[in-house]
Order: sequence, then structure tokens, then C-alpha cells
Amino acid sequence: LERSRRAAERVEAPAEDALQFTRPPNELVLLAERFDLPPVILENWWRHTVSICRRVALPGERVAALGPVFSYSHLAAIKHFGMGVDLAPVATIEAAFEEVVRGHASLAVVPVENSTDGRVVDTLSTFARFPVTVCGEILLPIHHCLLGKCRRAEITEVRSKPQALSQCRGWLASHLPTARVVEVASTAAAAADAARLPGVAAIASREAGIQHGLDIINENIEDNPRNITRFVIIGNRQPQPTGRDKTLIILRLAHRPGALADAMNVFRDAAINMTWIESFPLTDAPSEYLFFIEFEGHRDEAAVSAALEELRQHAQRLDVLGSYPQGELE
Repeated sequence: LERSRRAAERVEAPAEDALQFTRPPNELVLLAERFDLPPVILENWWRHTVSICRRVALPGERVAALGPVFSYSHLAAIKHFGMGVDLAPVATIEAAFEEVVRGHASLAVVPVENSTDGRVVDTLSTFARFPVTVCGEILLPIHHCLLGKCRRAEITEVRSKPQALSQCRGWLASHLPTARVVEVASTAAAAADAARLPGVAAIASREAGIQHGLDIINENIEDNPRNITRFVIIGNRQPQPTGRDKTLIILRLAHRPGALADAMNVFRDAAINMTWIESFPLTDAPSEYLFFIEFEGHRDEAAVSAALEELRQHAQRLDVLGSYPQGELE
């Protein structure tokens, strides 16, 4: 414990970049091995320790996330930044962007894609309007619990946010076919409702259930056992290349035959692997689209930089939203 304390004191919080996870020092790794402590437990402890030190040293650094506490956006922020982070819960995705643009928060965490439901429309539409930079990625496995203060047979209503209900639609149809399904603003709000309303259950995280004193009636009720939500960190920072990076752009092309195919050939010719592409309709031009394209590599790498310059020759609009380290599943 004394070694851990001394190691934590040596964390120079002002010099630490909150976007990058600092690995535990060797003496803590050796200590963990001595007591047969799993590496993931040590890394989680170290992340929280560093985040607490950083909050003391940088009291003005805040991170906005879709609230309230123990919503999945909140859990994603805690996973990446640690429990010491100064979180600013907001009610909407647009509000998270506004916190950054107005300087009320240094960074924000917003969902961009779910492995079951696909793209998050509110995030994409806001990217098209707000001048922010994507500077990180968080991959969060989503395991939904059915929470309440009654037995399953007594449930008359199930509440959660629309995305969570969608991700559990098969389970609900099989196990609670007569229960009324009600959409609310967040999974955490659903848990709060279940704590005060008889016969109401919530679909939310285990942590939200603990927070509101609810019983776990069933767990892992998501239809896709590999249900993952991808979050991005937005701000005004530009991370340096790490060797395992991705770049996200917004692209608008001329409305003519073959325009998209010609643009995609740029990635093929440069041997750049695309990891994600989404079309998003333009409100002021029927049948025309913005394309959100994510690909491997950093904008400062020569091959990526050259490909972006060539792509500009095909584009009516090209915004580089950012380059950032690839997220990792733990």
C-alpha cells in the first residue's frame, strides 16, 4: 500500500493527457504479480487514481456526458477517464456538443454507433452543424438488466430509453408479452421510475439498479450477446499518432452517377482500409447525402494526408472531424 501511495503521488497531473491512458508503473505491476492480482483490476485502479490526481491538479477540466448518473454514456466516461473525472451530465446529445463549443466543458462523450441498432442519428446530425474535433473512441459492452421491486409476474410496465428497448425487443416479446412498453429519456431515468412506481420495471445497467436500490430480476437480456455501443470523445484537441489510429471525415459529393464510387477509389488506391461509412440525408437538398467515413490511419501520416488531398478534388465539402486512437474492448 505504501508503494502504491508513493507511485500515485508521482503522477504529474498537469502533464497528463486525459485522452491517453497511462499504464501503471513497473513497481505496481510487480506488486500486483506478487499478489496474483489480474492486470485488468490493477489498470482500473490506476486509471481511477490518476483521474483523482488530475482533478485535484486541473479543477477546471470537465467532461460532458449524456446523463443522469449511471446512464451508459456516464459509464463510458467513467471507463475511459476514471472515477475522479468532473462529469457534467446533460439532457441531450446536442447539449453535450454545446458544452464544448461554449467552453463549459473541455471534452464530451457522445454515442455514435451501436452494434444492434446502428448509427446514432442525433450525433451525426449534430456533427454536421458543430465545429468540434473527435479526439478519442470508447467501446462499451452493453449488458441490460431488468430491474424492479417486484417479481417478474407482477410487472405491468417496462420503461427505458428507445434504444435499450429496441435492443431487448426479442426478450421482452418472449418473457413479458403483456407488459406495456414505455419510452423515457434515459435508462437511469427508467431506473428511478421503477424505484417509486409499483409494477414498473426498468431496463438499465446493473449500476443504475444499485444506485436506486432495485433488484435484478433478470440480467443480460439484450438480444445480441455482443451488444456494444461505440462512443466518441469530442473537444478541441488533436491527438498525436499512436500507430493504431482512425480518422473520421464528413464528405459531400456532386449529385451525379459514379461520384461515390470515384471517391471510394481514392481509399482503394492508397490501400487505406475503411472501417465505417454512413449516409445522412441533407435537409436542404432532397435525394442528396452527407457521408460519414471512418478509416484506419492518422491525418498526419503521409499516405492519409495524400489521400485526403486527392479526395478534396472529388468533394463539394470535406471536413476532417479528427484522428484518434482506436478504442479497445476490455
